[in-house]
Amino acid sequence: MAESAGYPPFQLGKPRFEQTSFYGRFRHFLDIIDPCTLFVTESRLKEVVQLLEDYKHGTLPPGVTNKEAIIHPDTNETIFMPFRMSGYIPFGTPIVVGLLLPNQTLASTIFWQWLNQSHNAGVNYANRNATKPSSTSKFIQGYLGAVISAVSIAVGLNVLIQRANQFTPATRLLIQRFVPFPAVASANICNVVLMRHMELEEGIDVLDSDGNVVGSSRIAAKHALLETALTRVVLPMPILVLPPVIMSLLEKTALLRSRPRMILPVQSLVCLAAFGLALPLAISLFPQMSEIETSHLEPEIAQATTSETVIYNKGL
Repeated sequence: MAESAGYPPFQLGKPRFEQTSFYGRFRHFLDIIDPCTLFVTESRLKEVVQLLEDYKHGTLPPGVTNKEAIIHPDTNETIFMPFRMSGYIPFGTPIVVGLLLPNQTLASTIFWQWLNQSHNAGVNYANRNATKPSSTSKFIQGYLGAVISAVSIAVGLNVLIQRANQFTPATRLLIQRFVPFPAVASANICNVVLMRHMELEEGIDVLDSDGNVVGSSRIAAKHALLETALTRVVLPMPILVLPPVIMSLLEKTALLRSRPRMILPVQSLVCLAAFGLALPLAISLFPQMSEIETSHLEPEIAQATTSETVIYNKGL
């Protein structure tokens, strides 16, 4: 793919935009989640893989990019379409619409929470760091923990709301629309902690300014998990909070009152817009490679390098 005007030069293995600023990370992740890559043909994909291989051997012709975000960087395998970052919004939006449907039954609440966590688990696994073997048992543990916590919180809150006699039926319906957010946010935190708790025990690699591994730090692991968990809480906030607020206002308009069949299509568009805005904003909050002062880490790491700061991969 030819270089576009205004784009920085291509460097294999490095983001196109500067990652030290929020704007740079935002532009980078807009590339990553671009749904256009879902329509890349198999033949075009093979061409891109060959171009990247050529680059490794110093034979890549000028004017090419790595914009197709559909190949796993560690395995060189094609990521299944619904689990690509570029497919997160197109395939995740129908699930969000289902989560926010009014008058949910017990069965529908369980179904949509299960489907949401199953999709999240697929995305997490497909985009995992595959440089080291990953434990299947840890993945299953994280998946089951996320599903159980999401379903338990959603069902529990719905039961409490139904039993709250001080609320009018209209108020109950409004409050129920916000139930998915605490359920999903809590499940996301549970998933991060269960799947990555070994990092807290063993630590994660920290690197100096030259990219050399200085050591393994449990303190850096705590920072990485905290940043990731915060991102996972921020991500569903606009997706699951804004649409109920907007729809509660739109449903009072004459247009939707006279045409109730339009409510679902309108809600779908609102969810799509919220999802499209929230995803790049949330994952751009922190750099992929975060920086921390060596003085804040374990003494043995501070003694192992002359750098004042080291970097670590926080994960997505």
